[in-house]
Amino acid sequence: MTNGPVLIDLEDQQAARPDIAPAVIDAPDTRQGAAMQQVAAIAARRPSRLARWFWSLLLALVGFVVSLAAWDYITGLLARSPILGGIAMGLIALLLLVLLVIGLRELAAFARLRRLDSIQHKASEALTSNSLGMARDVITSLVGLYGNREDTSWGRAELQSRQSEVLDADGLLGLAETTVLAPLDARAQREVEAAARQVATVTAIVPLALADLFTALTANLRMIRRIAEIYGGRSGTLGSWRLTRSVLTHLVATGAVAVGDDLIGSVAGGGVLSKVSRRFGEGVVNGALTARVGVAAIEVCRPLPFHTSKRPSVSGLVGRALSGLFGRGGG
Repeated sequence: MTNGPVLIDLEDQQAARPDIAPAVIDAPDTRQGAAMQQVAAIAARRPSRLARWFWSLLLALVGFVVSLAAWDYITGLLARSPILGGIAMGLIALLLLVLLVIGLRELAAFARLRRLDSIQHKASEALTSNSLGMARDVITSLVGLYGNREDTSWGRAELQSRQSEVLDADGLLGLAETTVLAPLDARAQREVEAAARQVATVTAIVPLALADLFTALTANLRMIRRIAEIYGGRSGTLGSWRLTRSVLTHLVATGAVAVGDDLIGSVAGGGVLSKVSRRFGEGVVNGALTARVGVAAIEVCRPLPFHTSKRPSVSGLVGRALSGLFGRGGG
């Protein structure tokens, strides 16, 4: 055992060089995407029967109390001043009329969504059974659905002029896809790209807590509503929420709400994520998850299933949406 210092000979070893040491990389965890996963979990969570009873009884009680208070107020006001009481009754009548109109619009929105579901279901059956008669019924419903849409006038005219030449269900529905739905598909994909770009940008550059969650929630709700409008399923407030729940429930059930390394690699390129911060990587992940929600919304709202036309690629959508935003990765 020595009492003095220990000396190590470094003549044959390379001296320590801090200037050439590899940088410590703050690589993003591609298994995260917390904001979008929280959005999906919140929207897809189905309340328990006890919770539904609670909220239903609470709303009924509040409505009863408010109605009774309004009735007492109006009758008391009529007793004191018939003129003021009449004005108050007129305002309440107008309010009830507006509520009735809103209710009718919500019912119409649900009817439009059911119409899209019905056409899509019939088209799937026609493709499965290869029934030309069912395919022609689908074409009639599709033309009727877009009968008042100027943006589909050329496609509808082309479809009606050529459908007599097609003698099988696959070809007829494929013709409808390429003529009527092709421009609508392009518009829907642009909406998905815009939403993915917004979510990725806010996640990457805004350091505020819950900002990415709020942006992801609002951007996805708006994206799903606009996609429904593009395909003719313009929905009201309740209809939009129900449609959103159905889309996100499907994603959660199938596990498509998670983004893997393969998707991020194809979106961002081989070397990009190793050069940016964790925040930018999280932005790419949330953008990719938003694109997946958008593709699911297209499949839900589109009146015909993808058959002849190619299903939108999530990697392609995110690549176009984030092109120039985070830079291009090396291949």
